[in-house]
Amino acid sequence: MSIREDQNRFKSIIKGKVRDDFKRYVTSGELIGKREDEFVKIPMPRIDIPTFRYGPKQNEQGVGQGDGEAGEGSGKPGGGKGAAGDQAGEHMIEVEISMDELAEMLGEKLELPKILPKGAKNILAEKNKYSGISPVGPEGLRKFKQTYKKALTRYISSGTYNPEDPMIVPIRRDFQYRSIKKTPLPHTKAVVIYMMDVSGSMGDEQKEIVRLESFWINTWLKKHYKGLDTRFIIHDASAKEVDENTFFKTSESGGTLISSAYKLCQQIIQADYSTSEWNIYPFHFSDGDNWSGEDTRICLSLLKEFFLPNVNVFSYGQVESKYGSGQFLKDLQKEFTNDDRLTLSQIEGRDKILSSIKDFLGKGK
Repeated sequence: MSIREDQNRFKSIIKGKVRDDFKRYVTSGELIGKREDEFVKIPMPRIDIPTFRYGPKQNEQGVGQGDGEAGEGSGKPGGGKGAAGDQAGEHMIEVEISMDELAEMLGEKLELPKILPKGAKNILAEKNKYSGISPVGPEGLRKFKQTYKKALTRYISSGTYNPEDPMIVPIRRDFQYRSIKKTPLPHTKAVVIYMMDVSGSMGDEQKEIVRLESFWINTWLKKHYKGLDTRFIIHDASAKEVDENTFFKTSESGGTLISSAYKLCQQIIQADYSTSEWNIYPFHFSDGDNWSGEDTRICLSLLKEFFLPNVNVFSYGQVESKYGSGQFLKDLQKEFTNDDRLTLSQIEGRDKILSSIKDFLGKGK
């Protein structure tokens, strides 16, 4: 069996173990902490593909050498200290899995449909870029440096290069030309706008649940949209746009005006994302405790008049908190019964994260 086959078999084993224990990875956050660009590093017990190993030669007598008698030990007793245990030692390794592979696992686990982007989803533009090298081409595109290097390599390898008289004369087979590489550019573009209530009733556990859901939502959407934009809004009685790190670490203690976040989200969309060209995914997370019925009416109006007609789907996740009333979810359910442009999810704890992700992404919009 070749090394490549061994590596593929090893990778298949790793993926199988991640699939088997997928819910634990989703709810624990191990993957997020080890994210690097388009890969994540997953700590797991060491897995070895069996191989033969040969130890150093020993001069001492033992099994298979010398004049040992039947019943004698096969070596000297060790010098270890401490009592014997009944548990195996655990040796952890880190293995890399791509974001696309994680998205596939998420889709398999939750049986998610593929997203059907609005806009020219099947049209690809092609961008021509002179980024390749070819042995043939028009003289106007010949690359002097690459041609000279090819000729120099030929002189040295044939033993005809003379450092005292370093004349290099390229021949036809040395010529190198710039060549065009065509890069497909998808017409569809997408932005995810996360909004989170950071008032005093949203504690660290509630924000961690939002963090985990956001990671997996992004992982799935990136599979369908290359170059996904992501924006973050936090709010209590007022809203502001922040970076990702601030989004998950901010602690506030003020009241809650949900409309402040919706108004800022509307401004961002109108300023930067044409609703006819962009696939837009707003997500709002809160414990459902709004300041007043009047503010809730403003939110309902913004949803009806702006968000639902213009975005792919508007998603609201209500994270359970012992301090929140949870009334906002009830108001949305009453106002938008059976409206598939709005997705509602009640997240009672970490155990509900997977089912909540399915609520959000299961429509394929």
